[in-house]
Amino acid sequence: MADGALATLAEPGLTRVEAVMAAIERRIDGRAMAAGARLPSVRSFAETMQVSKSTVVEAYDRLLAQGSIVSRPGSGFYVAGKPQPLSLAAIGPRLDREVDPLWIARQSLETGDDVLKPGCGWLPPDWMPEEGLRRASRQIARDRGTSLTCYDTPLGLPPLRQQLARRLTEHGILAHPDQIVLTDSATHALDLICRFLVEPGDTVLVDDPCYFNFHALLRAHRVKVAGVPFGDAGPDLAAFEQALREHKPRFYLTNSGLHNPNGASLGPAAVHRILRLAEAHDTLIVEDDIYADFEAEPGPRLAGFDGLDRVIHIGGFSKTLSAAARIGVIAIRSDWVERLVDLKLAVCLSNSHLSAALIHRFLVDGSYRHHLESVRTRLAECRGTTLKRLAAAGLSVPFVPTAGMFLWARLPNGLDAAEVSRRALAKGVVLAPGNVFSLGQNAADHLRFNVAQCAEKRVFDVLEQAMAG
Repeated sequence: MADGALATLAEPGLTRVEAVMAAIERRIDGRAMAAGARLPSVRSFAETMQVSKSTVVEAYDRLLAQGSIVSRPGSGFYVAGKPQPLSLAAIGPRLDREVDPLWIARQSLETGDDVLKPGCGWLPPDWMPEEGLRRASRQIARDRGTSLTCYDTPLGLPPLRQQLARRLTEHGILAHPDQIVLTDSATHALDLICRFLVEPGDTVLVDDPCYFNFHALLRAHRVKVAGVPFGDAGPDLAAFEQALREHKPRFYLTNSGLHNPNGASLGPAAVHRILRLAEAHDTLIVEDDIYADFEAEPGPRLAGFDGLDRVIHIGGFSKTLSAAARIGVIAIRSDWVERLVDLKLAVCLSNSHLSAALIHRFLVDGSYRHHLESVRTRLAECRGTTLKRLAAAGLSVPFVPTAGMFLWARLPNGLDAAEVSRRALAKGVVLAPGNVFSLGQNAADHLRFNVAQCAEKRVFDVLEQAMAG
């Protein structure tokens, strides 16, 4: 408990008694201390917290009074009653609530059109094929062969799975339609995979930096999260091997193409080396490929080189087609399909049949291909413009991806991205500060920019004002 407890003491505005109470409450809220768990003795906890015994006695008395702990004469103090609902904010590093990952998601989703969102992770609404989706929806409604009321099959809509199997071959991934399981989103797919593979206390390895919601989702599953430095060419392979040896992770979670946040894609040599190391250390790989369709020329994929033996491949369409009609895709080895589907039936019964039918219709009539061509062209134009505006504002972008929506930019003069983000928010701009992506908190001077959301000059006017203080 010592590290989290001592960190709590540094919080401004808390007395020493309140700091001791907060240290204990945080552990209880995060379920690191379950109902019935014994608290440290007054003497030992005073030494740990570097406070007097009387401070700990008063803190324990207050916790007793509010019912958080109970006293058992002659035995000590224990966590009381039933566990509280899980608090993700109580797990992991204590970040400023104004710039933590879930706050960024909430601000991006809840704020109105008057707020600019260069820190969000999706395309602007007017980039999406809304009229085409409406047309496809009308066609589905008229099609008597499409049920508007029934559950889908356990694996998901067969025609869509057949289409997806053909599309996966474009990335060198050979998967039979019966190796593809549909879910309600890529996030739902990852949640299902976590339920399938890990138990509380297992370790999962992620890139540092990586998509911030990986951190939150893994903490919700009560697993330990370890990080490996990730750069322009992929993970630091020496650090990757050391992490596999030291942590013995259940799986490694990564984007092999158009990585979030830095936009990098793995080359063949890196893919080969990662797979060799994972095999040597008996580690599985979960490959989140949600950004695959932004690539005009598909790059190598871990699942393609591996043949879906050690790699589970996840995809979806929320970034490229619709976040309202969401479908996630899992491609998995054939001998695991039945057990995964049993788990899917247990926790959600079915995925959305209407969403699957809509996406299938859009894929097979050629509309999706034309839409992607337009999006790729617009992203390339926005990338060039955003790079120029970032440079003019004094930010550097050491690595420029060839596709996708993200740029990973460094602030000048060691400026703190969290502080810059606070100031920008006050002026109606939501930024994405680097440390929300970094497990090791190693990106304090970075910001992730979504080039598609950077069209308005006001984004950069506010950014420069926020940088100036």
